[in-house]
Amino acid sequence: MDLPRDLEKAALRGEPSYVWRAGQQRRLEMILAAASERIRGILLENGCGVGMYVEHLSPLGGRVYGLEYDFDRAREAGARSPGIINAAGEKLPYPDSTFDLILSHEVLEHVQDDADAVREMVRVLRSNGRIVLFVPNRGYPFETHGIYWRGKYHFGNIPFVNWLPRRWRNKLAPHVRVYSTGDLEKLFAALPVRIVERTVIFGAYDNLIARFGVAGRLLRGLLQFLERTPFRVFGLSHFWVVEKT
Repeated sequence: MDLPRDLEKAALRGEPSYVWRAGQQRRLEMILAAASERIRGILLENGCGVGMYVEHLSPLGGRVYGLEYDFDRAREAGARSPGIINAAGEKLPYPDSTFDLILSHEVLEHVQDDADAVREMVRVLRSNGRIVLFVPNRGYPFETHGIYWRGKYHFGNIPFVNWLPRRWRNKLAPHVRVYSTGDLEKLFAALPVRIVERTVIFGAYDNLIARFGVAGRLLRGLLQFLERTPFRVFGLSHFWVVEKT
């Protein structure tokens, strides 16, 4: 895996997609299936990084906007696509009932207040509009955002951190949240929404495939097969589709 360009920024805000590969394409297809006819409406990627998903959604018939908290990434996304703004997810600069579809892709775990960020997405969503949400799964055996140990950040996939009791886990990874199904249910419980779909998915492991070829592809196939079994509880990310009522 290539090291991120700025480890401190990676710790606080994660690393966006810089290259479009099989993993991103698979998730795009999931987004399109969840969106249905909304893909031709008004769309927001809430936390768009350098704008890879905005760029791939834009040709599909809708009007696509991107919001990014980090100024440098917002500027890079703006060089790819129009409609990019630099703002925080906890205070979206849009009127009520603006969007038909909101994509939040591995972003909620990094915001300062995830409950406020969720409420804001629901506020700016139109009735019958949908949020497509990906967030890290607490059941995954690795913490993919690295940890802090003795005051120093260690980048990489660190095993078993997410399985520790919360207070221990959060001391090692105070910079990023991880979610159980119950955590997500609490975030949406008091809001005017219904859950259309929810599951847990494994990754595409493009880096392993690039390194190990056929063996990497076999591992990916096995893990993605497990998404159809109870072993999906160990998957990489929650995938939720939430509709405003």
